[in-house]
Amino acid sequence: MMMKICVIGTGYVGLTTGAILADLGHEVFCVDKDKLKIEKLTQGEVPIYEPGLKELILRNKKNSHLHFSTDIQSVIKDCPILFITVGTPTNEDGSQNLTAINDVMDTLVQTVTSHKTIITKSTVLPGTNEWIQQSLIEKGIDSSLFDVVSNPEFLREGNAVFDMMNPDKIVIGVKSSKPIQVIKALYEKLHAPYIITSLTGAEMIKYASNAFLATKISFINEMARICDAYGVEITDIANALGRDKRIGPSFLNAGLGYGGSCFPKDVSALEYAAKQKRIVPEVLMAVQNVNDSQINLYIEKLTRKLTNLDGKKITVWGLAFKPETDDTRESRSLILINKLLKSGAEIHAYDPIVHLIEFPITIHQDMYEALKEADALIIATEWDQFKTVDWKKVKGYMKGNIVVDGRNIIDPKIVMNHQFEYIGVARQ
Repeated sequence: MMMKICVIGTGYVGLTTGAILADLGHEVFCVDKDKLKIEKLTQGEVPIYEPGLKELILRNKKNSHLHFSTDIQSVIKDCPILFITVGTPTNEDGSQNLTAINDVMDTLVQTVTSHKTIITKSTVLPGTNEWIQQSLIEKGIDSSLFDVVSNPEFLREGNAVFDMMNPDKIVIGVKSSKPIQVIKALYEKLHAPYIITSLTGAEMIKYASNAFLATKISFINEMARICDAYGVEITDIANALGRDKRIGPSFLNAGLGYGGSCFPKDVSALEYAAKQKRIVPEVLMAVQNVNDSQINLYIEKLTRKLTNLDGKKITVWGLAFKPETDDTRESRSLILINKLLKSGAEIHAYDPIVHLIEFPITIHQDMYEALKEADALIIATEWDQFKTVDWKKVKGYMKGNIVVDGRNIIDPKIVMNHQFEYIGVARQ
């Protein structure tokens, strides 16, 4: 059954959600107050890199299932189903900036005259959807004119299209059973179990998921530090752990740590939420402490090899926080680069997708050209092309012979066979 849907916010989640819902056969209107962004989307220009997303958008624009508009109020009036996908950045103390959510609510108050199912996809702290529900009533919308639903996303950047088309679960947080059938009708072409819970329960599921995955990353990085001290190969440990069905192989790759738009802010936000209830989240705090200090291990090892970093030319391969995306939010590579710059190093970089950042470094269009006269190479993002490197060619470009494998994607023996010094953590 085709449904008429308004997606408020054309960021990463909004565009992916809108494109997939259109591809499922619904008529979708993605709205945003950013006129330039909407103009570009209308012309077929997609502002983010996500494999398969542009093709999805163009196909559904062509068949008139997907539209873009700045006329937010008119679209809201015309659509019975509204998705909120605006940004919810985290403040320094872990609390959330809900300015965009408040703007949406103000628009709804001015607009809603018929029943709306309001579905929150934005990641929000536990209790936020309850607050949205109560605030809309207090602002003058009759409670019979809307239902609030918490329907968090579980998308991996670089795999978002696949993840939304092949979910392992669909979480629905509600106050009453009335909107459940609406959500099931929306997703009727997807085959996944439904987890039906409270509004706050759905919010907590999202945070618990990301916090647990971040914990696995910090755990394997702490294990790598211990293995390093004992001369043990961390990939052997990770392989054994991954084969245990109770643990699983994902997120057990030791390296520079986690970054991106979700894990850092969500773990910090969950810590904040816990402390608001006077609970001290010891595990979450430890997860962040390990992650925050992980980069220093690599810099310390590199500094010992070079004596000091002042004036040294260092090439960094990878700027995005992970492969198959152009997202540099909380990128471990950029945090690493910032520390290197403060140590006086001259930085040259290459990334297959990211070609511009606000750092005083030189970004090259060719991965080998970036190596000219370099004293050291650091692999900071695990792009596939960095796994099949011509090390003889690398040797010809570099002045020095140090390779720092920040993502454990290189076989140390292969690198050392080409007379490089290999730096990793717990790699033998």
